Amino acid sequence: MIFPILAILVGLVVLVFSSDMFVDGAAATARFLGMPSLLIGMVIIGFGTSAPELVVSTISAVQGNPGIAVGNAYGSNIANIALILGVTALIKPVQVSSRILKKELPILTFFTALSFVLLIDLQFSRTDALVLLLLFLALMIWSIYQGLHTGKDTLATDIEHDAKKPTNLKIALLKLVIGLLVLILSSRVLVWGAVALAKYFGVSDLIIGLTIVAIGTSLPELASSIIAARKGEHDLAMGNIIGSNLFNTTAVVGVAGSILPFSIDTNVLHRDMLMMTLLTVSLFVIGYGFQEGRQGRVNRFEGASLVLVYGLYTAFLIRSVLV
Repeated sequence: MIFPILAILVGLVVLVFSSDMFVDGAAATARFLGMPSLLIGMVIIGFGTSAPELVVSTISAVQGNPGIAVGNAYGSNIANIALILGVTALIKPVQVSSRILKKELPILTFFTALSFVLLIDLQFSRTDALVLLLLFLALMIWSIYQGLHTGKDTLATDIEHDAKKPTNLKIALLKLVIGLLVLILSSRVLVWGAVALAKYFGVSDLIIGLTIVAIGTSLPELASSIIAARKGEHDLAMGNIIGSNLFNTTAVVGVAGSILPFSIDTNVLHRDMLMMTLLTVSLFVIGYGFQEGRQGRVNRFEGASLVLVYGLYTAFLIRSVLV
């Protein structure tokens, strides 16, 4: 059992490191090639923090382990809202802008509901995957169009501004290539360890994907959200979480399903997707400022409540394995 555990731990550490290197290299290369700040911030860096989920789920699908692919995507969504946003709010309350409540959050809620509908027959086909991928493409085109026609996108500009400045193109390309290669390698190690651990304990790879793998691949979002909140960049902290969940719900699940159509357990619908949906809807409740003149925010009490919910959800998963 020691080798699978070591593989998971080493894989997660190297995964986070290589993901950061890959995103920095991609952003720096794009900057050298003259790509606008909007595209660098929104496409490369904004969604780049979800690179671990995408690569891990893709490799899981290729190797015939759809449970890890699905568990990783939906488990990361749950962890992003309940654990990461909760911990971030405990450190410093996170303000929620009206733009996020009126635009990004309704889109995420719609995609979450659509995913439930697509999976209600307990089958995820290539047609279902194509629907999600087309929606993701449409979302990216719409976001870029909106940014270009409003003159600027402050969220994208803030993200791009915080990116590390490269010294030259060769170093940027080197970081891009090495980061991608190590990202793929560490993901393979992580998936192997997760599958081996699941077999050792006699549990489904879905449970491993929902817990260990999901938390590990969400570490980049945790780091960036905490840093953004401490700097007072509340749109960045909240936008990072919502953007990551949009990416996981459409691109990550869509890519995995296009590689390997799969069946799902009823628990994914009645337990995991229900939890993901409730947490997504809860952002509306805690995000609106019900007192007149007060901007909505996630305060420390609400942050603690979210962390408690995640703890109870994880405990329920563990209990379901032990019983």
